[in-house]
Amino acid sequence: MSEITIISESATPTQGNWIGGTACIDPASLNDAIGWELKPEGLCREGICVPVEDRERIKSGDGIDIAEVAKILGRPSLVSSSTNTVTIGQPSIIRSRALSEREAPDFTLEDLDGESRSLSSWAGKKRLLVAFSSW
Repeated sequence: MSEITIISESATPTQGNWIGGTACIDPASLNDAIGWELKPEGLCREGICVPVEDRERIKSGDGIDIAEVAKILGRPSLVSSSTNTVTIGQPSIIRSRALSEREAPDFTLEDLDGESRSLSSWAGKKRLLVAFSSW
């Protein structure tokens, strides 16, 4: 077992295993990691359940493949065994709406001086967002 950080609405460290580049976590920790539970009726959250027709698809060893769970929920994921992280994006409906409405979701990041800045604080003003990644 090793610590795998699941980044979804927040960053949540959880115990899991890496099996051939696949991040597998205990089904009992799924709710803490992404807010969904695996129940007999499927993946459930707040009274909403998404059926899981082929449970073997998400099983890997004694755990469940978190990237496959994200795929069933219609959410993209990025798995990195080198950094022990799994990043899960927003559902496709939210991404589609943002593209059609041309409205970026609000987020907060630190500027170069370490001060927190939210995109919404610049509402009504022109802004240029420059993104960089080393990968």
